[in-house]
This record gives sequence, structure tokens and C-alpha cells, in this order.
Amino acid sequence: MTMRGDLDDRGDTLTVCIPLRIRKRGGRKLMIAPDGAGAWPPPRARVDNALVKAVARAHRWRRLLESGEYATITELAAAEKINQSYVCRILRLTLLAPDVTESILDGRQPAELDLDSLLKPLPGDWAAQANVLLKNRAVRQRPRRPSKVI
Repeated sequence: MTMRGDLDDRGDTLTVCIPLRIRKRGGRKLMIAPDGAGAWPPPRARVDNALVKAVARAHRWRRLLESGEYATITELAAAEKINQSYVCRILRLTLLAPDVTESILDGRQPAELDLDSLLKPLPGDWAAQANVLLKNRAVRQRPRRPSKVI
């Protein structure tokens, strides 16, 4: 991280320049330190309401489809007064890895993760999803049950 300090001509004012980025997350502005900056304190867990709402909607809509309340995604989209393609993109959030979903609900997702990046096509493998979305953070591996041999 490169910081710079300059005094004005009279020597009264010190201007300090610190490289950082400002991102909007959940309707709030968030300052993000440059990569590799270890001097910054770890960010507090901050729940992104837009992500949480999208994940909750996805699971609600999936439950409505599986229960038979709506036979097709088209019917569901019409009832919710939402574009069918948007409903399809949101429904894909039900296929997220459990660790990714848990980090979103707990507010532990990376600052760069927003709804737009979450709605892009993702790999089906949960470990690959975690690598893409959680930026190689430590992912808790769930033990696999041995398959039955018949």
C-alpha cells in the first residue's frame, strides 16, 4: 500500500492520500482497501440485505413450485408481477453451496460480492462456487457420507 503525505505551501495543512475503492453494498457505501493491505483491520460482518432478500426469495419461490401452488415458472412470475427471466436467475440461488449461502446470511461474504455477480452463471460444483464467490477463503468441507453399495 502506498500512502503519500504533502504539506501545502504555508505548511499548515497536511494532505494524506490513501488508495482505496468505494463500493455500494446493500444501499450503503463501503470503503475497500487495496489487495494485499495487511494494515487494515478485518471488516466487521455486515449483512447485505439485497443478497439476503434474493436468497430468501429464491427458496420461497422454489417451495411454491415444489408444493404445486404454481405449476410453472411462468405462472409464478405472473403472480409475483416479475419478469420470468429474473425469476429463473433468482431461482438459481437455491443451488448455491451451503457455505456460500451461510456466509451471505451471516454477512461474512467478500465486499466485492454483490447481487449482479451472484446472478451470473456459476459452476455446479460447490467447491468451485466457493472459490469463485468467496475468493479462495477457507471453506469448511462437509464430511461426505459413504455411498451404499447394493
